Amino acid sequence: MGFSVKDSHSDDEGELADINVTPFIDVVLVLLIIFMVAAPLSTVDVPVDLPASNAQPKQRPDEPIFLTVKDDLGLVIGNEPVERAALGPALDGRTGGKRDERIFLRADKGVSYGDLMEVMNAMRGAGYLKIALVGLEAAPTSAAPAPAAP
Repeated sequence: MGFSVKDSHSDDEGELADINVTPFIDVVLVLLIIFMVAAPLSTVDVPVDLPASNAQPKQRPDEPIFLTVKDDLGLVIGNEPVERAALGPALDGRTGGKRDERIFLRADKGVSYGDLMEVMNAMRGAGYLKIALVGLEAAPTSAAPAPAAP
């Protein structure tokens, strides 16, 4: 009985068992292109009338500070009129300088969105970042569509 200690496959030492990643990279790039094309299509651009919220209102503080924007764009803190230029110092006087206190902002229906944003920006510039918008609580109405204008 004779056997050979020499391995018969020792002549093939040049073979490597590496994985070819080129097809994998091709598949990943194709998937990337598919997602780049499909992502903008998944956004929603449908205008809808959202229903009213039935969330429970939060408890008001003992002494809430109301800032009111009247229809003539005049500002009132509590019951005292205030000039727009003096809004920061007037709020400081009411809050005692505590700028983390919540300010309740009310506005007339006739006040435009841009004018309301100017008041909010003035409050933000004065350091008051906690602003709560106040509105009337209304019962949810039926979802009947509004009649179309002729």
